[in-house]
Amino acid sequence: MSVDLSALGWDDGFAEAFGRFAVLGQRPARVSRVDRGVCTALAAGGPVRASVAGGLLARAAQDPGALPCAGDWLVVRDWPDGRLTAEAVLPRRTAIVRATAGEESFGQVLAANIDAVAVVEPIDPSPDPGRIERLLALAWESGAKPHLVLTKADLAADPEAIAAQMPGRASGVTVHAVSARTGLGLDGLHPLVARGRTLGLLGASGAGKSSLVNALAGAPVMQTRALRADGRGRHTTTYRALIPMPDGGAVLDTPGVRLVGMFDTVTGLDRAFADVTLLAQACRFDDCRHGDEPECAVRAAVEEGELSPRRYASWQKLQKEQKLAAVRRVRRESRERRRPARG
Repeated sequence: MSVDLSALGWDDGFAEAFGRFAVLGQRPARVSRVDRGVCTALAAGGPVRASVAGGLLARAAQDPGALPCAGDWLVVRDWPDGRLTAEAVLPRRTAIVRATAGEESFGQVLAANIDAVAVVEPIDPSPDPGRIERLLALAWESGAKPHLVLTKADLAADPEAIAAQMPGRASGVTVHAVSARTGLGLDGLHPLVARGRTLGLLGASGAGKSSLVNALAGAPVMQTRALRADGRGRHTTTYRALIPMPDGGAVLDTPGVRLVGMFDTVTGLDRAFADVTLLAQACRFDDCRHGDEPECAVRAAVEEGELSPRRYASWQKLQKEQKLAAVRRVRRESRERRRPARG
């Protein structure tokens, strides 16, 4: 089965990056999923499975973010004995990165080389603004264009009214109210999965990501499961997967995320909270912490009803997480510099 790589986003830029690897026995392929160090990827000749080469593993020992992930373009090497290895990852144009758990503060790449990120949140029983803001910060930081997709819109009496109240609009985020069951609002998403484009999905379990993929594909390509009796979502996707669309383009589905830690998301937070960032510029002190400092424009906006206490608290919480992650990263890098070189 041949694969049209250009439909998956291969272009002159990636071809140029691949140029220095273009030797006999090496070819490009796009990662569709990774399982325990083995990459399933789409090459021109069809799907392949390649183990991660030793050189790439050595780089990943210093930076786990160097490991291949869904959406990456790989340099795959064919060996005479039939083995295939992933020798290198071509430079990523965009990447959704979250902080790993623990004190080391490494970044875990959830998806790479996406053109748009859809933060997926169910309308029913009710959207969680705090979760939306957290995921939009990661989406903005990725370098891709963020969208907010409110699923299960057929269960709401007035989905557009709910959409109008969602965070993100002030930052230029397009909000889509959709229903995978009825097809409502899906026309607005089809341009995001046009030929050569990749849409990444980011959301909690039960948000309807797999159902959304099936609706966009026009066929059941992802397994779906009913909600639990308490209305909470069940995990369906347990791995990150790149799914080609019938007419070109691709969707990159991610597992439902319970915890998404902030990792190097300064720009993303500024974009996700553009209204608060603008207010902060009017504070008396440049280093205002927006607590008890005099003439704090952010706190004044809360007191005057211009900024909701909930959004203010959400912004402060994510700012603290980001600063803590930055401190942990600096400490880790300092320890690594002091570590004696092996020789």
